[in-house]
Amino acid sequence: MKGKITDVNTGDPIPFVNVIYQGTTIGTTTDFDGNFTIKTATPGDTLVASYIGYKPKKKAVAKGGTQTINLQLEEDATSLQEVVINAGENPAYAILREVVRNKSKNDKRKLTAYEYDTYTKIEIDVDNISDKFRQKKVMKKITQVLDSVQRIAGDDGKPILPLFISESVSKLYYRDDPSLRKENILKTKINGVGVEDGSVVTQFVGSSFQEYNFYQNWLTIVTKEFVSPIADGWRLYYDYDLTDSVYIGDDYCYRLDFNPRSPQELAFTGTMWITKNEYALRQIDASVGRAANLNFIEKIRIQQELEATSLGPWVPVKNRVLIDVGEVTNNSAGMLAKFYTSNKNIVVNKPYDLKFYERPIVLAEDSRMYDDEVYWDTLRHEPLSETEKNVYKMIDTLQNIPVVKTYTDIIKVFIDGYYDVGKVDIGPYLGLVAWNDIEGVRVQGGFRTNADFSKKWIYAGQLGYGFNDSRVKYMASVQTILSRHRWTTVTVRARSDLRRLGVEEEDLEDNPLFLVASRWGYFRRGFYSDEYKVAFQRELFKGFTQKVMFKYWTFEPTFDFGYFDDPDVSVAFNQNFQASEVILETRFARDELFIQNDNERVSLGTTKWPIITARYTRGFQGLWGSDFSYDKLRLSVAKRIKTGPLGVALVTVQGEYIFNTLPYPLLVLHLGNQSPLYSAVTYNLMNYGEFVSDHYASLQYRQYLEGFLLNRIPLIQKLRWRLLGTANVIMGGLRTSNQELINTSTTDEELRPGGFVDRRPYVELGYGIENIFRFLRVDFVHRVSYLDNKDARKFGVLFTAQFQL
Repeated sequence: MKGKITDVNTGDPIPFVNVIYQGTTIGTTTDFDGNFTIKTATPGDTLVASYIGYKPKKKAVAKGGTQTINLQLEEDATSLQEVVINAGENPAYAILREVVRNKSKNDKRKLTAYEYDTYTKIEIDVDNISDKFRQKKVMKKITQVLDSVQRIAGDDGKPILPLFISESVSKLYYRDDPSLRKENILKTKINGVGVEDGSVVTQFVGSSFQEYNFYQNWLTIVTKEFVSPIADGWRLYYDYDLTDSVYIGDDYCYRLDFNPRSPQELAFTGTMWITKNEYALRQIDASVGRAANLNFIEKIRIQQELEATSLGPWVPVKNRVLIDVGEVTNNSAGMLAKFYTSNKNIVVNKPYDLKFYERPIVLAEDSRMYDDEVYWDTLRHEPLSETEKNVYKMIDTLQNIPVVKTYTDIIKVFIDGYYDVGKVDIGPYLGLVAWNDIEGVRVQGGFRTNADFSKKWIYAGQLGYGFNDSRVKYMASVQTILSRHRWTTVTVRARSDLRRLGVEEEDLEDNPLFLVASRWGYFRRGFYSDEYKVAFQRELFKGFTQKVMFKYWTFEPTFDFGYFDDPDVSVAFNQNFQASEVILETRFARDELFIQNDNERVSLGTTKWPIITARYTRGFQGLWGSDFSYDKLRLSVAKRIKTGPLGVALVTVQGEYIFNTLPYPLLVLHLGNQSPLYSAVTYNLMNYGEFVSDHYASLQYRQYLEGFLLNRIPLIQKLRWRLLGTANVIMGGLRTSNQELINTSTTDEELRPGGFVDRRPYVELGYGIENIFRFLRVDFVHRVSYLDNKDARKFGVLFTAQFQL
């Protein structure tokens, strides 16, 4: 007797299922791929499959001969029963203490280095396809495909619609001290709706993004921090039950079932098998269900099988991850993301030199050249199932449906901001129309070339017009990529536009919505500027980037502004000026991970180390008519900090010093916020232009507490609200020489910049609740200092709409 056990909803195999003949002790357990084999000459007439979290299923079998029985199990929605220990200590506790005591021996991070061959498979499907969803106009056009999706889920399963499937073969390397990893993606095969070039997707399909280590106290999954069932503080988060002991291969193991003490916590429910001799994790099946404080996620499931290396520590040899995304609305469908990895040929403690690990992800030039099925059968660690073969066929069918192509293009525009018309992208669409008090209605169009035009040269341009000021605005740029290995670029740009004083677009490139919003409304300190820039950037070694830039720009204010040529002469003053400057910027982010998106390089952030940026600016008087000489020095440090049960903290510390006497537009005009919307890049109770400085130090701190505290309050816990805290502190000063340069007789009092007094810092502290109706965040912010300033707001209630898990 042999067969396979799969999930009725996803079609995925279920490992570790007990399969026995009813009324006997004859049976077995499914392997990691859901397969089972029972060798017996006297079987019963009914086969029973059972596993924690699923409803048991029975199937009649005929006696005699070799049979294949495939079963599909349905999840059991009932809660786990509370475990009650009547006397003495829970026997599972003694095992858990030994597991923690031996973590340093069994954790693969104990190795100085390891490497292995890895095969990765990813599939993304649409599920929960209701009758209402089928009746939607776009879905009716693909009814023919939907009518055949039953075969994807299986005989008893629910229909799913495949959108994407990929396979990759890689070589993964890791070394400790310092902690570095590298993945060489050797071969990939990608097939998906809307996937054309696949260069970005290919960098995500390797095993680097599908690896989870339960020996860590906290695991990062879909940007959230989940506590491991074998974390050092396991007893604070979980209840355990020792339910069985069994041989897995040659290892005698204890079976421990675990579930979170508070269902709303970001913790797992499941089963793990611990070896008796080493107290090592041999297998684990861990799930996060609907009760957890997550948005849009119905379920997360991680299954893992580990083997011991020759030196002792255990390495995962098979991983399966399922992320079930629920319906956003009642009339929409859900989504399944399924990941599978298999690792072989493990080599330990043979590290390479540091230079070898400089590029974390390396994509072989011929990685996508071979799609032949016969060839891929030689690469796979195990063959595709019939279901997976059908997935490839169905995606091919979907791609050729015209309405699917249309909707795919719309989604691309929404995400990217540009519309692809071949070798050129048109956009960005967010900047097409704006309104402000200076320009009135502003219209703008633009373009950029893409990788189909050239993988070395990028041309871009924008043209805008304001109907009130009757002025044409433009931007033209050209960039060449000199090296992709050590990312090296040269950029030349010319621009003429209306700008807001204090809004430095180069510092706000990661906040495109804020920049677009700055085009709207009342320009309290607007100015016209012509700007010409040449920039050279190169990554000298991993994580260390150097940038050199020359910039010439003009200042033509639209507001009442003036400055003295000489503070001792209070009659003659100027309004316009010109500046020529050279900027040297050094950026160090030791473990920052990048992916290359055609002609762009996108940062995925750092894992452990901070991002340190140092910038020196030198202004040259007389160069191209520049009016000033000056020196500026700025240093910033940004860090994401995991704070265990308190969630995650984001900290940015920054300081700057300007050595010269200059008009205040060349100093630092700290960015206030007089809108009802909260912004992480502003001081939210500071008025526009309230503070200007020539030297300052600042701290911006954001603490995201997730469900801490609120998860433990009855009734409130059902709302899934999350607490957060914020603090903005800045201490600075304006030297007397710079104060005297301000022409107070020509500047309106409302527009006159203010300064810090007696070295007192500006402080605002806030607290808030996010995840209200899953999209709304409300911040309550208190201003602590400078309460006597004119029009100072002591308290504010600010709102943010956000989409997050």
